[in-house]
Amino acid sequence: MKKEITASRRSFLKKASLSLLTTLPIADALCKANQLIDNSSSIQLQRDDIILFQGDSITDAGRKRNDHSMNNPLALGSGYAFLVTSQLQFDHPDKPMVFYNRGISGNKVYQLAERWEEDCLKLKPNVLSILVGVNDFWHTKTKGYQGTTRDFRQSYEQLLKATKARLPQVKLIIGEPWYQPGFKGSPYEALHPEFASYQSIVKELAQQFKAAFIPYQAIFNEARKIAPDNHWSWDGVHPTAAGAWLIAHSWQKAIEI
Repeated sequence: MKKEITASRRSFLKKASLSLLTTLPIADALCKANQLIDNSSSIQLQRDDIILFQGDSITDAGRKRNDHSMNNPLALGSGYAFLVTSQLQFDHPDKPMVFYNRGISGNKVYQLAERWEEDCLKLKPNVLSILVGVNDFWHTKTKGYQGTTRDFRQSYEQLLKATKARLPQVKLIIGEPWYQPGFKGSPYEALHPEFASYQSIVKELAQQFKAAFIPYQAIFNEARKIAPDNHWSWDGVHPTAAGAWLIAHSWQKAIEI
């Protein structure tokens, strides 16, 4: 019996060692990516905080939209919002927090504004995380949308001003929209290189409103050095399971708890 336990333990340790070795490349890439996040603007999460995730399909991630409950996997979807929530609630059971996801697939900034009263302001979040911008440009190439970079800036700025006016103490986390160029024939191939101007606007607004800024483009650029684009995304924009985890991991580096 003792020999069987010893053999089992050796097998476990061997597997654990192999697992550790295989995670070293991603650990190195994540370390480099984390250095791109400005910790001076990190957000302090506290007990009983209300955290709201807002954005487009990347945030939506197939959530059940008629389920408005908090901390519910169905209401959070299968993406980074769920991963962040599950990780933080597991790690900090002594600090109960409320998590909501109100991202909607296909949304542009002006569409967030149209539903902002119900899907943001009434929830009175202490922490508001926004990841949006891909559709504001991509839809000008594929769906006849005629919005410009000026429209994008004005809409986004007005949204943030309105939010701070109603919720002056809200802490903002703003994610940079990104794309991965290694998908020939993908409709998102049109994002390069003009999309950079939209990314610059998002970064400038994050600085203007003293938000924690997550540079997802640079983070995904680091990740693609160790695994091909289709490891992190299935079309150049929407993340795979690994990509969703990368977003969630980077998001958590922008907060303190």
